[in-house]
Amino acid sequence: MPRHALFLATLLTTAATFAAAAEPTDWFHEAQWGVMTHYLGAPPSSKGGAELTAEVWNEQVNRFDVTAFADQLASTGARYLLFTIGQNSGHYCAPNATYDKLVGITPSKCSRRDLIADLAAALAARNIRLMVYLPSGAPAADPVARQKLGWLWGRKGGWQLPGEPVGGRLEEFQRRWESVIRDWSRRWGKSVSGWWIDGCYFPDEMYRHDDEPNFASFARAMKAGNPDAIVAFNPGVKVPVIAFTRHEDYTAGEINLKEFGKAVEACPGRWLECEGRKEQFQILTFLGATWCRGDRPQMPDDAIIATVRQLASKGGVVTFDVPIQKSGLIAAPFVEQLHAIGQAMKK
Repeated sequence: MPRHALFLATLLTTAATFAAAAEPTDWFHEAQWGVMTHYLGAPPSSKGGAELTAEVWNEQVNRFDVTAFADQLASTGARYLLFTIGQNSGHYCAPNATYDKLVGITPSKCSRRDLIADLAAALAARNIRLMVYLPSGAPAADPVARQKLGWLWGRKGGWQLPGEPVGGRLEEFQRRWESVIRDWSRRWGKSVSGWWIDGCYFPDEMYRHDDEPNFASFARAMKAGNPDAIVAFNPGVKVPVIAFTRHEDYTAGEINLKEFGKAVEACPGRWLECEGRKEQFQILTFLGATWCRGDRPQMPDDAIIATVRQLASKGGVVTFDVPIQKSGLIAAPFVEQLHAIGQAMKK
């Protein structure tokens, strides 16, 4: 083989090796920190949302100023955003024909505007990735959707409706929910870089099975439109942070702010291992009084920055939830703290 051809073949082989060695979470690891917002139209709980009509929801979503919001994020230096598609009210901020067909609610509680697509475009123009949030179950405050989708809460109490039986394997529900997720994933394609799935509180009953539906089929549904999307399943608040299943790419890492420092101290490095597969260490916590609430940050800039730096030095990632207004803007005190974090991490 001529020398130049041999050199080219070696170069291509080396490049292929490096490409194969790349991790799907590399961009996430390099970002070091990012932002989450709960944009729900109702309180982030099983209560609330019944008084919100489809018309009011559409008006609210239509007023969301994606340009101003994306400019705010860009000013902080954040490299990704985690944004709620919806939660428990039954209202979602993007159309989904599969969901509408399954639940049969008219007018649809899915917004006519695809806010996720609009956000993704505005953020991409500023080199910021978009990730999305969705619960693992049907909307808790929407009895029609729960019944049509076949969702049951997995234990007595909590989000169980009066007289409702306790859940179990819920195969039919899981298949329906996966079809809803596939619809969104294929709609958005590569514009969504990751998923964070909340409320996976009954893994042994629902997901830890060799036959589908299971964690594997759930993850495939999220990756239907983008095989490179990273996913996490949330088991609830766990300190230390745990790796939950080999079918996730990063830890859900839900932590209350008061436990942030403790969770960072317990971080062993970039990777946690689960069933022979490694996943990126990530913490999700809030800067306000609690999730999506508060008038100002609860901790001073220097304390937050020191802890973020400590986590980044270990190879971990942190995502900070901040309150967002219906207009799509973050209150100034939180923008200021996020900007301080961004400036510090640049150094």
